[in-house]
Amino acid sequence: MNLRPACLHFITAAALFTASGAISPAKADPCDELARSLSQQIDGLKVGRARGSIIYLQHPAASQASLGCPSRNRQSDFYAATNQKKPSAEFTSFVAGAVAQIFTIPKKDALRGVNRCLGRIGLLRGKDIKTRYRKLDIHCVGTKTGTNITVSREKE
Repeated sequence: MNLRPACLHFITAAALFTASGAISPAKADPCDELARSLSQQIDGLKVGRARGSIIYLQHPAASQASLGCPSRNRQSDFYAATNQKKPSAEFTSFVAGAVAQIFTIPKKDALRGVNRCLGRIGLLRGKDIKTRYRKLDIHCVGTKTGTNITVSREKE
């Protein structure tokens, strides 16, 4: 019996399997890809460090911003804060642009949802507002030092 050809086929197959694993490109995390596409689409946005399932972002209009990666029951979260009690048009435009990109909705609809939530902060409705617009959960909080907004969507 000739065992040499069978052994040779096994070694060749193992070598090809190892080489194909080394050649195939590494796939990036979908959350990192989303953060990278956000930084390319929004002027002045820089992607910071990733800690756990949160990627921190930097933008001139926001004092803090972060992108929460998808989990079992949520698609993604977007958080932004400003040091102004009444947020500027730049801040609302930044938030609307990021929300439109993350949740793939028109920017006009995202801007309307953001303005709707931020506009309700005040004496009559309070400082902690939760609204729902276009299947997005929008949570706005007004504090003495500024305003925070969180936008998320639950998985269907």
